[in-house]
Amino acid sequence: MPVFLHTHPYPPFLFPEATKLIVGTLPPPRFTTRALKKEDVDFCYGSCDGQFWPILDRIFDLGLRYETTREAIDQRKHFLFKRRIGICDIVEGAEREKTDASDLGMQNVQLRDLVRILQAYPNIDTLLFTGGNSKNGPEYFFRKHLKDNGLHLEVVSNEVPRIHRFILPSGNNRIIKTISLTAPSGAANRAVGSLASYKKMKDENPEFNTVDFRVLQYAPFF
Repeated sequence: MPVFLHTHPYPPFLFPEATKLIVGTLPPPRFTTRALKKEDVDFCYGSCDGQFWPILDRIFDLGLRYETTREAIDQRKHFLFKRRIGICDIVEGAEREKTDASDLGMQNVQLRDLVRILQAYPNIDTLLFTGGNSKNGPEYFFRKHLKDNGLHLEVVSNEVPRIHRFILPSGNNRIIKTISLTAPSGAANRAVGSLASYKKMKDENPEFNTVDFRVLQYAPFF
C-alpha cells in the first residue's frame, strides 16, 4: 500500500512578545496537498470542519471570516499578535497508510524541537495543548519529547482541562505551565459527552452542547 507523507504545511507562528503557545499535531492532509475547501482558511487550525477558531470567535466576538482569503488569515494573525499567542504544532511530519486526519493513523512521526524553541522565546510561560494525553495527541508527543530531553511534567491539577508544569533548563530555569484543552474536533465530542461536568450542565440546560462546553473551558486560558 502506498504511504502518504503528511508534512506540516505551516512553519511555527512565533514572535518575541508571545507569552502563550498553542500546540497541536497536524492539520488535515488537504492542507498539505493544497486541496483546500472554499470555507477553509489557509492558516493554522483553518479547517472548516474544526471548531478552534469558531470557539475563539464566540469568546472574543471577532467577526471572523471563514474562507480561503488573505483577509481571513490576517484577522487571525491580528488576534494572535494582540493576545501575544504563538502557534507551534509539535508534529513536523508523519506517514499515513490512509489519507485522513486521524492522529492515531500517524506513523514514523517526526517531532519539532519544542524545548529548543521555548529556550529561544523566553517570554513564553504557557503551552495550550489542543488535546490531551491520548495516543498521538499533542500532550502525548510532548511528554515523549520531554523524556527524550531528560524532563517531565508535574501535575498541577487533574481536573479537566488538566494542568501540568515543568522546569525548562535555561538561564533562570523558568517554570512553564501546560493546559490540556479538550480537542476542538468533532472526534472528541464523544469524550466530552462522557464528562460528568458536561452531563451536569446538559441536565441543567438541554440546549447546552459540546461547543458551548469548549467555549466555557477555553475562555479562562486565552
